[in-house]
Amino acid sequence: MICRIAAKASLMTTSPVVQDTHSKTMGYLLWIFGFLGAHRFYYGKPVTGTIWLFTFGLLGIGWLIDLFLIPAMDREADFRFREGPINYSLSWILLTFLGVFGIHRMYMGKWLTGLLYLCTGGLFFIGVLYDFWTLNDQISLRHAEQAPATQR
Repeated sequence: MICRIAAKASLMTTSPVVQDTHSKTMGYLLWIFGFLGAHRFYYGKPVTGTIWLFTFGLLGIGWLIDLFLIPAMDREADFRFREGPINYSLSWILLTFLGVFGIHRMYMGKWLTGLLYLCTGGLFFIGVLYDFWTLNDQISLRHAEQAPATQR
């Protein structure tokens, strides 16, 4: 009995900790605009997000299938991206609605490029498109930089 408890305790300490970096609720809200690929960009799938954008969610068929795939995409994003002080959902809301003003970059602490986006309309919207492709990775890298050396 004691051996089983010790074995379970060692498994619990060596198992990877799942962090809730992305929200299923946010994923489903973005799924409403899923024919534009919004939920796929949010979960860190920029290639399929772009395909959904240009094909209107694979003519609506892929969009409907994604209704059932969101929980799996959420789990994958939770494993893939690092948790930290910058909220992924808030960053995506800021990028989606205020991206050309650079507010999402200022929120992440990138004041210089945030001001540059503010003055240039998100670097003439090309920078906003770049951020749609890379925002999750930018946040995850920022969290890795801010984490104490023991957590890396």
